[in-house]
Amino acid sequence: LAWAVAQGWRIAWASPRVDVCLELAPRIQAAFAAVSQCVLYGEQPAPYRYSQLTVCTTHQLLRFEHAFDWIIVDEVDAFPLATSPLLQLAITRAEKPTGQHLYLTATPGEKLQRQIRQRALVATYLPLRYHGYLLPQLRVKLAWRWREYLRKGRLPRPLIRQLLTYLQKGQRFLLFVPYVRDLPEIMAELGRQGIRGGVSVHAADPERTGKVQALRDQRLSFLVTTTILERGVTFPNIAVVILGGDDAVFSTAALVQIAGRVGRSAKFPGGEVTCYVQTQTRAVRRAQAMITRLNRQGKQRGGRRP
Repeated sequence: LAWAVAQGWRIAWASPRVDVCLELAPRIQAAFAAVSQCVLYGEQPAPYRYSQLTVCTTHQLLRFEHAFDWIIVDEVDAFPLATSPLLQLAITRAEKPTGQHLYLTATPGEKLQRQIRQRALVATYLPLRYHGYLLPQLRVKLAWRWREYLRKGRLPRPLIRQLLTYLQKGQRFLLFVPYVRDLPEIMAELGRQGIRGGVSVHAADPERTGKVQALRDQRLSFLVTTTILERGVTFPNIAVVILGGDDAVFSTAALVQIAGRVGRSAKFPGGEVTCYVQTQTRAVRRAQAMITRLNRQGKQRGGRRP
C-alpha cells in the first residue's frame, strides 16, 4: 500500500461489511496521515470528496467508473458480495483498464479455491497474525435441547455459569446466536440470571454502530449478536461464546471467522472460544480442523501459543 501511494496511484479499500470499513479507516488514517482520504458508506455524515485513498463498502463502488488504479477487496467471501453479481461487477467497473485488484480473506470459498487451483488467481498465504501467536481453537460443549429450554425462558446452566464467571472476572465477551428472533428471549433470561451490562445487536439495528463502538470503548461488558459481527471487528481482550453453533446459519467459514475475534491484540493474544451445540456437525468439525491446519502452518513459521 505504501508503495502504491508513492507511485501516485488512486486506491480503494473496499469491504462488503460497514463494520470493517469503520474499523479500518482510522488505522489507515494513522498510517498514511499525509495522504488525502475519505470514507464512504450508506449512512456517512460527510460528503464525498476526491481522494487518493478511499475506504468504502463494496456498494459504494457502484458510484465509480474506471476510477482506481488498485482496489483492495477485504473479506471478499462475505455476504452480500459473495452472492451478488452486481457488486462483483462493480469492482471491475470501478477499476481503470490498466488497474489491478487484490482479494483478502481468512476463509476463501470454494469458488476462490478453485480459481487458485486453476491458476486463474495467484495466492499468498499469511499463516500467522502480526503478533506471531497461534489462533485460538474452538472448544465444543454439548447443550442438549437448548432451544426447547429457551422457549420456556431458560438457557443452559453451563452457559449461565460461564458468563457469570466472565462478569465476575471483568472479562468482556461476545455471545453469538443464530437468529435475530432469539435476541429478546436470550437478553431477558440473561437479565433474570443477573448477567447485565450488555446489549443485543443485529444487522438492522439502527444503533448498531454505536453499540459496537461502546464495547470497543469498554463502556459495555458484552454484546449478544448475530453473525453480523463474525468478521472485521477487533475488541482487545475479548472472549467468544457461540450458542447453537450446530445451526445451519453457522457455516465453517463463519465459525472460523467468529473464533478469529479472540486474541487479536498483541497485549492479549489468547482467549477462549466456546461453542455450545446439540450435536457435533460437519461444519463444526471442519472449523476445528481448519484452525488446527492453520496453526500447524503457523508453527512452521515460528508461531507460538499465548
